[in-house]
Amino acid sequence: MAISKAQLFDERQKRTAELAKALGHPARIAILELLAERATCICGDITDELPLAQSTISQHLKALKKSGIIKGEVDGVRTCYCLSKDVVNEFDELITAFSIDLKRSTTENCC
Repeated sequence: MAISKAQLFDERQKRTAELAKALGHPARIAILELLAERATCICGDITDELPLAQSTISQHLKALKKSGIIKGEVDGVRTCYCLSKDVVNEFDELITAFSIDLKRSTTENCC
């Protein structure tokens, strides 16, 4: 039986990569900043705040929601979005540990 490439990495590595990929576009960073700034759920007015088409914003919201970093609740014909505190905390822990590991192994004698 063949081993898949995903099996070569541990769960921490895969989850860190999943969250980093979700944050890998400036529009997604802007959406997260907007949600954090408002500190509340936003229903429908994200398109009023960002210079992007509604369909483009929807695609970015879909990617962020898939990673779990935002939550969306249907409210009639609209969906209200807000940050997931648990996943934001998870990302903070993962990226902090990753950064510490990188700093620890950085040497000034390299290259």
